[in-house]
Amino acid sequence: PENIRNIAIAAHVDHGKTTLSDNLLAGAGMISEDTAGEQLAMDTKEDEQERGITIDAANVSMTHEYEDTNHLINLIDTPGHVDFGGDVTRAMRAVDGAMVVVDAVEGAMPQTETVLRQALREGVKPTLFINKVDRLISELQEGPQEMQERLMSVIADVNELIRGMAENMDDIPEDWTVSVEDGTVGFGSALYKWGVSMPSMQRTGMDFGDIMELEQNDKRQELHERTPLSDVVLDMVCEHFPNPVDAQPRRVPRIWRGDPESELADTMRLVDEDGEVVFMVTDISMDPHAGEIATGRVFSGTLEKGQELYVSGTAGKNRIQSVGLFMGSEREEVEHVPAGNIASVTGLRDAIAGSTVSSVEMTPFESIEHISEPVITKSVEAQNMDDLPKLIETLQQVAKEDPTIQIEINEDTGEHLISGQGELHLEVITQRIRDNQGIPVITGEPIVVFREQPQEASREVEGQSPNRHNKFYLTVEPMDQEIVDAIQLGEVSMDMPELERREALQDAGMDKDTSQNVEDIHRTNILIDDTKGIQHLNETMELVLEGLQEALDDGPLAAEPVQGS
Repeated sequence: PENIRNIAIAAHVDHGKTTLSDNLLAGAGMISEDTAGEQLAMDTKEDEQERGITIDAANVSMTHEYEDTNHLINLIDTPGHVDFGGDVTRAMRAVDGAMVVVDAVEGAMPQTETVLRQALREGVKPTLFINKVDRLISELQEGPQEMQERLMSVIADVNELIRGMAENMDDIPEDWTVSVEDGTVGFGSALYKWGVSMPSMQRTGMDFGDIMELEQNDKRQELHERTPLSDVVLDMVCEHFPNPVDAQPRRVPRIWRGDPESELADTMRLVDEDGEVVFMVTDISMDPHAGEIATGRVFSGTLEKGQELYVSGTAGKNRIQSVGLFMGSEREEVEHVPAGNIASVTGLRDAIAGSTVSSVEMTPFESIEHISEPVITKSVEAQNMDDLPKLIETLQQVAKEDPTIQIEINEDTGEHLISGQGELHLEVITQRIRDNQGIPVITGEPIVVFREQPQEASREVEGQSPNRHNKFYLTVEPMDQEIVDAIQLGEVSMDMPELERREALQDAGMDKDTSQNVEDIHRTNILIDDTKGIQHLNETMELVLEGLQEALDDGPLAAEPVQGS
């Protein structure tokens, strides 16, 4: 495990992540040097190649020799488009390091900030690669001085973002800002396959003057041969990213709330391949031949074919049918995958993205918090009624693969609503239903999702039970934004132990008495039971909650969901 590096490549859309991945694959001898940069090998689906953007996070494992030791690098190439941010969040759970790519001309962009936040929230260490430096020389015709100033300002912007996000994190042992001197910043051009960093300049004797000269004289091939990008980046990965043995003792307490004194906690901290199996699923994908493939991080133990494992939140066990590693679009089956790696397995039919899979019953990992929620909705219906059962099955599969999508199936009208992060998100999903499943579907116009919220405290409202023997009195009022935020970030939920939940609510500004009477949390609404000394209330409570949830899902103004009450 000391020689494993689990990394993600993340950036704003079109800053060159997939092109950079191509270089690394070519450097590891997995694709041809000539086509690297244009092949976009990690965009494995047809629609990704057509659109020229990454839609699904893709995994690949490669080896790299650094200081005479062979290292195994498990890499995830993530999408940059804001609609597919959920893939980035899930990828960060599986890795220990994130290579943030920034376009030298555009600098740090909004999505750069988002991917950094996603990485730091999961306790993943960042490094920086400034791409498209050739554009500064050839397009903007900048001199050495201007170029240096521009690159330094990009580094300063990124460090400012890291500092702002890391100041509340107590578990980071060292300063995670990036710097040229430490070798945590690389420069280069993924398209023309060259790159440099401070350590590589010392090794090859190349400096920016030489680079500018070769670039201006169109000697890009020579530039690539003298300082190949893949060596620079892969050396940086081996030297500066933590291996699982360093990373897991820090990351496990952050994402797992189980007993830190238990034997299981020890095997995860030590990345013990002989311990109990603990596997966190971060991605589910469909393979036409193998069926459902669950990809994720092995925190302890060794995954082998034929093991029977528990999946958190479901009854019984699932049997693993095969274990493998992803190589871009291909999946290589292997005998076993030990702790500290990213593996892909088939046979976990009950698992969804975010499931904890283990050989013993255990406290599951924290759920993966997606920062954004669905904002756009489209209706989908089958053109032929015969396709309806198949469409419902496909939609349920879609919801399983991508937790940032919400599906509402109305079996009475045959109309189904898909809500997602943006128009492109929904367009891609409906196109895949048409092409991959062969179901002709009709889609409605995209509509924006609204939310309703009470503006002030209401009067007391009386409700009677059908036999007129019981009277209920209810009031509704808006809730403080801080409490709403705490629920959205997953800091407060009904799954928590009651004492913890009370403390979290009090921290967010709720008074002590009220926090003790929380009966239910539905979306971002809380029901407080303010009754005193009433018998048999528990018998009717379930019905009260049912009625309340119905009313909150269909608000009084426009039948949109209610929040923050």
